[in-house]
Amino acid sequence: MKIPMPVSAVLAQKGPMVVSIQSDVTVFDAITLMSEKNVGALPVLEKGRLVGMISERDYTRKIALKGKLSKETSVQEIMSRQVSVAKPDDSIEECMRLMTDKHVRHLPVMEGDKMLGIVSIGDLVKWIISVQAETIEQLQKYIAGSYPA
Repeated sequence: MKIPMPVSAVLAQKGPMVVSIQSDVTVFDAITLMSEKNVGALPVLEKGRLVGMISERDYTRKIALKGKLSKETSVQEIMSRQVSVAKPDDSIEECMRLMTDKHVRHLPVMEGDKMLGIVSIGDLVKWIISVQAETIEQLQKYIAGSYPA
């Protein structure tokens, strides 16, 4: 099922609130913030500009498994610097394909250098489920003869 909606529609429903962090703070502080805000990743900003992402996966693979101390390691040491991003007019399908191809679960939505928001794979799946449910309801009404002509 093709869903021609742009990712900006998901952001409009979700809201523009983005929790971010700076690169010079400790990984411990980043993980604490993720826990407090119930998010799995944080964009890393320097002077309002996106310079990386840090995720729970980064923590697990680059701190926990390597025996490093999160209170002694800065975000800039483990953050992903090559960040995949979407544009507001990218389709939800394009975003899901990008996330799958790049093995990322969070995608900043950018307009030039400005971050408009961030979507997770969960946000996109919820959106698709709601669109499918609406389509099914409309088809059931059509079959039952109660669909407005």
